[in-house]
Amino acid sequence: MGDSSDESPLYLFDSRFVEKLGLAVGREAAGGYWAPECFGEDLFAVLDQKRPDCRWLIIGPERSGSTFHKDPNATSAWNAVIRGAKYWIMFPPSKASPPPPGVFVSADQSEVTSPLSIAEWLLGFHAEARKTKGCVEGICTAGEVLHVPSGWWHLVVNLAPSIAITQNFIPRQHLRAALSFLRDRPSQVSGFAPDVADPFRAFVEGLRSKGYGDLLGETLAGMERGGLGVGKMKRKRRWDEVVNGADEKDEIGGGGGDGFSFSFAGADDDDVP
Repeated sequence: MGDSSDESPLYLFDSRFVEKLGLAVGREAAGGYWAPECFGEDLFAVLDQKRPDCRWLIIGPERSGSTFHKDPNATSAWNAVIRGAKYWIMFPPSKASPPPPGVFVSADQSEVTSPLSIAEWLLGFHAEARKTKGCVEGICTAGEVLHVPSGWWHLVVNLAPSIAITQNFIPRQHLRAALSFLRDRPSQVSGFAPDVADPFRAFVEGLRSKGYGDLLGETLAGMERGGLGVGKMKRKRRWDEVVNGADEKDEIGGGGGDGFSFSFAGADDDDVP
């Protein structure tokens, strides 16, 4: 991994690493890893074997990474760096704001067009992007975990040979977004097995069968009204509660052995490419 001189090196995503390595997942099972508890329950888990691809082992050399995208099916995600360092630049979703500089999206958001490589984007648009309202950037190193909320645009580039685990999930706060996506954009739904003909119906049935009927009913009613649903979705998300109002400009972190952090680089930080 350390010998690559390509401008856009190969970036490996393996969605079957748990099965291949024979790993147990979950604290109760004394697993090889488990989802950070600060993110709360994952409602997509109600799908059991019908769940779409949701976790990946990611390996790549320096300069490899992912161009701007949103996570699939309106999910949120966490990304835990095992080795190396990753630079992230992110933008929150906003109807009033365009996509990140240099990124062009079709009217139905099914097609995303951006420069051919991360290097081209960094050379052509990085300086402008850092001045754009809402821009958040930072470097995560080994032992740190980054949260990507549903709908956030993000680009990531490895600053050193890196290994990470990432997992997509649906928290209560973003149930409406996920249900709306599965119902209203079936052509953009991804990761489900071919035998899951109707992911929206499968998810609704899974929520009902696992005891989330009241939450589902409230959310569907909110969707029909065009409101926020889920109890009006409090402005402060669980993420804010976990970090106890930590200053975004300094660090987002949790205490104890299961903690995580996201240290933001300043505008003049030499580590930012």
